[in-house]
Amino acid sequence: IGSSVEFDWCSVSCIRTLRTLGHTAIVINCNPETVSTDFDESDRLYFEELSHERVMDIAELEKPRGVVISVGGQTPNNLALGLTQCGVRILGTSVEAIDACEDRNKFSQLCDSLRIDQPEWSQFATLQEARNFCKVAGYPVLVRPSYVLSGAAMRVVTNDGDLDLFLKTAAVVSREHPVVISKYITGAKEVEMDAVGKAGDLVNYAIAEHVENAGVHSGDATLLLPAQRLFVETHRKVKSISQKLCRALKISGPFNIQFICKDNEVKVIECNLRASRSMPFISKTYNVNFIELATRIMTGMPVHPAIIQPMDIDFVACKVHGL
Repeated sequence: IGSSVEFDWCSVSCIRTLRTLGHTAIVINCNPETVSTDFDESDRLYFEELSHERVMDIAELEKPRGVVISVGGQTPNNLALGLTQCGVRILGTSVEAIDACEDRNKFSQLCDSLRIDQPEWSQFATLQEARNFCKVAGYPVLVRPSYVLSGAAMRVVTNDGDLDLFLKTAAVVSREHPVVISKYITGAKEVEMDAVGKAGDLVNYAIAEHVENAGVHSGDATLLLPAQRLFVETHRKVKSISQKLCRALKISGPFNIQFICKDNEVKVIECNLRASRSMPFISKTYNVNFIELATRIMTGMPVHPAIIQPMDIDFVACKVHGL
């Protein structure tokens, strides 16, 4: 389930928690190089592709009480709307909230309604619309299509020629899911909030800092935890914005928010209502299994927030992308 070992860790943590709570855990995965496809890890394993048709075939056979899609990366998350329309119960955060975050236009409008700052943005479905925005906003800009794994098919564009080439070679522009372009802020720091929500309340969270400036894919970036170079006011704003989004989306489960921070100004890049690739790193650093907490919440079990005091930690953890 998913495209990296980080999502496999999240999947296995969820499976083990479900079984500990007395549930029958059924896994759908087509990747043999994962721990989650070990026959001893789940009660039943379906070695099938993660497509709507295959998942529905299995759901009709097994008749599950619920399906968890938030621990396996972007691929299962993209199945949320179709599965719900076919009567499958998705555990955790609502499908409407997931769609509001995955559709970059809807998410930007949500941020506007909550008075949450974000880079200047617009949506487009044609090349001419894109050119018009870039002419007004000025280069560089960040081009982001809807419904992709964070960073995939995302590009920083610095001139008209690059913009034309990118949009002509990437078949991602459509009226159904228009591409959003935003003003790219040079020299800014990227910060991530990984958290678990329960019916809109923030249960546990951790703030990590990218060593590289904003623009490096979060899966490839070098992360520091606890964050080492953030102003106290920046830290406060990141938490406050996260609480606003958690309440507005009524999040129940894991989520990740990415921010651009510069000169104590904080802008939201995106919000993913699922486990991120940095969640295992954070869980191991703080010795708090965020996926276990999220799984208990998604299955209606009581949870007790762990007390995490970054100022009391006498070490710094660093996640480095392996070559």
